Amino acid sequence: MASIIGMPSILRRYVVTRAFHLRAFSTAHPFRQGHENPLGLPRSGTPPNLAARMKRGLPEKRAIPNVKNIVAVSSAKGGVGKSTIAVNLALAAARQGVATGILDTDIYGPSIPTLLGLEGLEPELDPNNRLLPLTAYGLKAMSMGFLVPQDSPIAWRGLMVQKAMNQLMFEVSWPKLDLLVLDLPPGTGDVQLTIAQSLQLAGAIIVSTPQDLALRDAVRGVDFFKKTNVNIYGMVQNMSARKKCEQIGVNMLGDIPLHPQICEDADAGRPTVVANPDGAQAQAFHAIAEQLATKVRTNQGP
Repeated sequence: MASIIGMPSILRRYVVTRAFHLRAFSTAHPFRQGHENPLGLPRSGTPPNLAARMKRGLPEKRAIPNVKNIVAVSSAKGGVGKSTIAVNLALAAARQGVATGILDTDIYGPSIPTLLGLEGLEPELDPNNRLLPLTAYGLKAMSMGFLVPQDSPIAWRGLMVQKAMNQLMFEVSWPKLDLLVLDLPPGTGDVQLTIAQSLQLAGAIIVSTPQDLALRDAVRGVDFFKKTNVNIYGMVQNMSARKKCEQIGVNMLGDIPLHPQICEDADAGRPTVVANPDGAQAQAFHAIAEQLATKVRTNQGP
């Protein structure tokens, strides 16, 4: 109880409300009723499609209400500029007339609040107790970073993380969007698997650098999406490396020029597409966003 009292007001209200609806995602001592039935399954009878889903061992893929296309941006390697690219691509798509949002799925290290200059802000709840996305530069955004204090560690185990992910995926009140960009955490672990198996993804974009270690992880990321039957739109080389794309048979979406201004813009909470829209770096993002927009409109890969 002390941990709940110490939470920000909006998060405290959200957690308590969800707990009473048997869907609390964060509590050290779950309410008795919710603990006995944490998924809110019917007390009697067989839930629809449960037998078939158990045979497959996979959750049923779902769409996100009001969202036409969901595209995951993944790196499988930390420190390659994935979040910066995801934000700039989403902003570029929005400025090209595509109704766009971005969902930060990195539970432990959310970056979107900093990149969009939204640190310290908390989302409101709609009449149905669903989170309302924040808005920056015309882009709708949601992140775990909006729900916890900036410097507070999130020391959660797998089940807690999965519940939080379900809330972020299905308990956000998005407006009508043509495109929702998912900024995935590094790696190919629980969060990535939950997303690939739970959401109807239109496709995925892989971000890498020419460094051998990053490229090896990028190959693992490509293989992960192939195994989970997610269409791979292509690779973005943050610092350029075309040869590897040819070797693994992945479309090259474009290069992002290595420039310190991109990092400076990101740290200032004004992504390059906003801070310097006519610069070469912003134009590179726009060129990739045009390809992405074409792919999601046709909903097919290369």
